[in-house]
Amino acid sequence: MAESHKHASKLPKPIRFLFENSLFLIAGAVVALVWANVDPSQRDAQGHLTHEGSYDRFIHFDVAAMFGHAEEAGDDAHHANGSAGHGLTVHFLVNDVLMALFFALAAKEVWESLLPGGALSNRRKAMTPLMATAGGVVGPALLYAGGVLAVGQWETLGNGWAVPCATDIAFSYLFARIVFGAGHPAISFLLLLAIADDAVGLIILAVFYPTGDLNPTWLLAAVGAVVIGLGFQRLLRLQSFWWYLLIPGVLSWWAFYKAGIHPALGLTPIIPIMPHAKTDLGIYAREELGRHDTLSEFEHWWKNPVELILGLFGLVNAGVVFSSIGAGTWLVLLGLLVGKPVGITLFTWIAEKVLRLEMPAGMTYRHVVTLGALAGIGFTVALFVSSAAFPDPGPVQDSVKMGALLSFGAAGIGFLLAKLLGVKPETRF
Repeated sequence: MAESHKHASKLPKPIRFLFENSLFLIAGAVVALVWANVDPSQRDAQGHLTHEGSYDRFIHFDVAAMFGHAEEAGDDAHHANGSAGHGLTVHFLVNDVLMALFFALAAKEVWESLLPGGALSNRRKAMTPLMATAGGVVGPALLYAGGVLAVGQWETLGNGWAVPCATDIAFSYLFARIVFGAGHPAISFLLLLAIADDAVGLIILAVFYPTGDLNPTWLLAAVGAVVIGLGFQRLLRLQSFWWYLLIPGVLSWWAFYKAGIHPALGLTPIIPIMPHAKTDLGIYAREELGRHDTLSEFEHWWKNPVELILGLFGLVNAGVVFSSIGAGTWLVLLGLLVGKPVGITLFTWIAEKVLRLEMPAGMTYRHVVTLGALAGIGFTVALFVSSAAFPDPGPVQDSVKMGALLSFGAAGIGFLLAKLLGVKPETRF
């Protein structure tokens, strides 16, 4: 068992429960919602800020100002965070710096799924879930875009088409285990779908949501970071993940930042170059806890700190006033609650009936429809994309974020569909 896991196991059971069920993220989001509504910012009819609430003052607080460097830091943070803040704001430090560790762990799951034994390593077995993934991206995007055109707000809301494409792995998996039971093949189907969805989400963030003017020349520094990491691995045979994180990792993050690509993705290039196991045991597999390779140790060490980071992420991003519910809210929910299950089901049907691919044994369309509904929980990544798509704080950003928050309703829809369709939890097949 990994040393980090031994330490984690010594935590009191209630604390372990908080870490294992992403409750810090939920707590941060709830605190943000209450705080933002107790002392909301106010704007006039033209959208100009007339009163900045204490919550907005907190997330836009310039940390560098405490050390007398606000003016020097201003231009760089403005470059990375759009007009959402000036200087090294709390929002910038959480979303652009700390969340890089969250996306690094997501990239680890995607990378390992491609290794022998991984969910994406067998193309034949993976093709049906991958088709479902495509449906889970295309369906929400088309419904959202169609809805925006229908209400005539493309210039205002059009850039948010990717918000409802996200699936929150942790929460979808949590509710799927309750609905299907731990041993049901629908669990593996959903996890593969969510992993592939993460991969698509990383690409969408990198390509469609730059943080400033693109400067691809800086990507040469990211290539240099990869070369340095390969030297650490193959020539120096360094095993501690700290070498990879603090030298090529920091260089890669800086390269993304200067290149205009969202810096939260900056650690993803170093994931494949860390020494790692040659096979994959599967996401959430308990056997993974016993692995000591560098990449696994990186996950073991950072897993709990990232849960705390997600708590900060919820605190910094979920503070929207209830009065901001509007067209953006309903369009995001339309994409997540309707587009996801319809797209996943339709593309699964195309995979089976048109492309003659196989449905996993033990699964029927009752299970596909139900897991499609559960995949509509966007939450974490949907919130993140909301900030990337609409970097300017205000009613539009808030309305879209509210849709991401309310996507938890997908869990209720999933439970209802399971009951109506006769889907019951099973543990072995």
